[in-house]
Amino acid sequence: MASGAASVVGPKMCLEGHVLMSGDKNNVGRGLNLALVNGRTGELMDTKFYYMWGRDVKPLIEFLKTIQDGTVVLIATFDDGATKLNDEARKLLGELGSTSIATLGFRDNLIFVGGKGIKTKSPFEQHIKNNKDTNKYEGWPEVLKMEGCIPEKSD
Repeated sequence: MASGAASVVGPKMCLEGHVLMSGDKNNVGRGLNLALVNGRTGELMDTKFYYMWGRDVKPLIEFLKTIQDGTVVLIATFDDGATKLNDEARKLLGELGSTSIATLGFRDNLIFVGGKGIKTKSPFEQHIKNNKDTNKYEGWPEVLKMEGCIPEKSD
């Protein structure tokens, strides 16, 4: 998976060689991009994006509350994924295993794979702060990329 590049190139998420979200599929947008995958079958269940700079956080919160135990959640930012996040949204995202969501700020980049019902922090997370002195793109940090194997859910 890869985060977005500035406000130009959207994120990309793949699983087992299948593209879940990308600009080519026209199912990504500015803000937080989420893909839900069945933790047992690997089947894509849903994709959504939430514009966290110019829209309300309530639809994101309501969506997060519907995620069922055993669901794998992939998240990638594009442009700004943090401005409208409030404590409730950050708590719900933290319950998926994210630790960086607590400090995600304006135009930071984040990629994350976690799950509903996870008992520990996810090892599949990268976060880079927006910093005018180190940004690769004017006003935005560099793209984050991550590959890995997600273990099967065990009861």
